Amino acid sequence: MENSGWAGPLADIKVLDLTRVLAGPYATMLLGDLGAEVLKIEPPGKGDDIRIMAPFINGESHYFIALNRNKKSLVLDLKKPEGVQAVMDLARKADVLVENYRPGVMDSLGLGYEKLAQLNPRLVYCSISGFGAHGPLRDKPSFDIVTQALSGVISVNGSPDTPPEKLGIPLGDMVGGVYGSLAIMSAIHERHSTHRGRHIDISLLDGMLGMLGYLAQIYFVSGQSPGRVGSKHPNLTPYGAYPASDGHLVVACLTEGFWINFAKALGRPDFLQDPRFSGYEIRLKNRQVLDDEINAVMRRRTMAEWKKILEQHDVPHAPILSVGEALESAHAQARDMVVTADHPSAGKIRMVGRPIKFTGAPQTPLAPPPRLGEHTRQVLAEEAGYSPETLDALERAGVIPRS
Repeated sequence: MENSGWAGPLADIKVLDLTRVLAGPYATMLLGDLGAEVLKIEPPGKGDDIRIMAPFINGESHYFIALNRNKKSLVLDLKKPEGVQAVMDLARKADVLVENYRPGVMDSLGLGYEKLAQLNPRLVYCSISGFGAHGPLRDKPSFDIVTQALSGVISVNGSPDTPPEKLGIPLGDMVGGVYGSLAIMSAIHERHSTHRGRHIDISLLDGMLGMLGYLAQIYFVSGQSPGRVGSKHPNLTPYGAYPASDGHLVVACLTEGFWINFAKALGRPDFLQDPRFSGYEIRLKNRQVLDDEINAVMRRRTMAEWKKILEQHDVPHAPILSVGEALESAHAQARDMVVTADHPSAGKIRMVGRPIKFTGAPQTPLAPPPRLGEHTRQVLAEEAGYSPETLDALERAGVIPRS
């Protein structure tokens, strides 16, 4: 068993985090979860835009808490040359820089990849933006719902008889964090042989298009765009949400074997001899008839009764839980997906735990998100070698906050 003080596999990686709101902070938080030291650089005043978003706990935003654990906060005024110079000094020793401004902004600040790569050729520089570094939409503003709309995701979300709906989770933004952190780790691996970093261009729209999976292939194969099917599957049935007498649960008959099990669980073995339900494509053509039959049976029993019956017959199923029920579930608790941390101003807070785990190697507890500018002087002294006199001068010039 490894020492419980193990920081994680990225413990020797130093990350400069010039991100805000969601996509970029999620990427750097994932790197921090894996042990990287993340130095979050925020503007003076309000800091990251999401620090002011309600609801709050003792003045700390739920939004900021959700995306910024395991980080140190520095306040630097990048509108002043001394602030830009401070970032350059930190970049000399950094392994990674992540930014999610619109394309061209970092170059205009004098902090673009070409400039920083001259100071540190080993720097892995990740740019996350709505539409990427080139293309007709390059300079357009983008938010989660915009990305979901342009990727086709909203067109397939919801029921056929209702208007299209965005996903309940902000996947249009979070996909940038997932692909961004994966790309960063890949570039770090490549650097072991090349001894050079790389500029990574992550587009949120690219990410969502990549998430279409088999839905994209339906279009490529058939020439027809898939439509909205609610909780159902475009090509399989029975698959989706079904009503019990006291709620809804989902059933997923992905294989013919599970369909056979489900028919037996329903007490309707006659389904298996019915020519209308004799194969994938035929069942799909008769989906409404089959669903009506299934719904009539399922409504006769409670969720608890169906849970027992479906487990006995090895049918993939699950109750539809609320967010709170999901977080408080026994499995989430057993997997340490809800953890606590002591925040200096918010007190004891609960957070979602690390989604990536390593067998036999427990990591150190998650650190709470930092207060605005909490580590400014410490990091500039330790990482950039700034003297107390230099730090005092930067305070007087308004480049860093007063301690």
